[in-house]
Amino acid sequence: MEHLDRCDENDRVWVTEAIAAVEADANRSADTHLLPFPLPREWGVDLYLKDESVHPTGSLKHRLARSLFLYGLCNGRIGPRTTIVEASSGSTAVSEAYFARMLGLPFIAVMPASTSPEKIALIEFQGGRCHLVDDPGAVVVEARWLAEDSGGHFMDQFTYAERATDWRGNNNIAESIYAQLALERHPIPAWVVVGAGTGGTSATIGRYARYRRLPTKLCVVDPENSAFYPAWRAADWSVRTSKGSRIEGIGRPTVEASFLPNVVDRMVQVPDAASLAAMRAASAVLGRRLGGSTGTNLWGAFSLIAEMRATGRRGSVVTLICDGGERYTDTYYSDTWVAAQGLNLTPHLATVDRFLSTGTWSG
Repeated sequence: MEHLDRCDENDRVWVTEAIAAVEADANRSADTHLLPFPLPREWGVDLYLKDESVHPTGSLKHRLARSLFLYGLCNGRIGPRTTIVEASSGSTAVSEAYFARMLGLPFIAVMPASTSPEKIALIEFQGGRCHLVDDPGAVVVEARWLAEDSGGHFMDQFTYAERATDWRGNNNIAESIYAQLALERHPIPAWVVVGAGTGGTSATIGRYARYRRLPTKLCVVDPENSAFYPAWRAADWSVRTSKGSRIEGIGRPTVEASFLPNVVDRMVQVPDAASLAAMRAASAVLGRRLGGSTGTNLWGAFSLIAEMRATGRRGSVVTLICDGGERYTDTYYSDTWVAAQGLNLTPHLATVDRFLSTGTWSG
């Protein structure tokens, strides 16, 4: 009898140990906090922030990177000599570099040449190498080519984000949110508000709510220059925009494969100046700096809470702290940078201040 073994036994042992190492990281990290945002109790609507900035690599993308590594390992695409390649200039690359170093694998982040030195330094600190390209629109093609040329694995976050996470449970972000709300006065949120970069988080939360037969609705907030909102409004998934998003971590010039529009109940397009106004105002309330995409989330959450109050509806709203503001000292928190971008925060700050004082909305 003839037989052929395709899997080296030593490689299989390495994969088993690698999966254990990645899961041990999750076990050490425990869970992220669900923080109440201070609003008057008599409003009858409570706001909670799922603080994803406390992950070891400082952002929501730590969850995605962990899932992508487990997906690659369990599908036989990552082995003991695999070079990991990703198209990312932000938090995903930082988190993937962390896991690659944990497993002793080389990591290459393909990113635009215009990427800030601060972001490059964060990736290199985690042991990654940055491959810069002049054309921002070519990063995915270049990443795919680099992976093929090196015999490595292109993680392709924009394709695999929605399928790498077990949306039915296994301590995904949705399951965690509902478990942490269990003892609150409104344990089933009326709305969960998230942005979309890959679309993986919105896919996970939207699917989970349906799977558990929960009435929670999903609102996706989208920044300027992103294709998700205009494509969703027109039901035309071929929509493309000519610019990239200024709000790092969310917004894409094309609708990515991981974005599942049919699990989204509402979309809101948020001006970049409004995102930064909400970010700065909420940072002052909480006594800590938040990132720009958290500001986008909060703009959407504030408007929904005002709508609930106007209709006499009680309940809770949940959104995410995607990352901390320390990464954006020279951009979102710099008045010089904001002015150079042609952004006027003043009217949007007034809208947020009015909401925090009265619970009404005119944005």
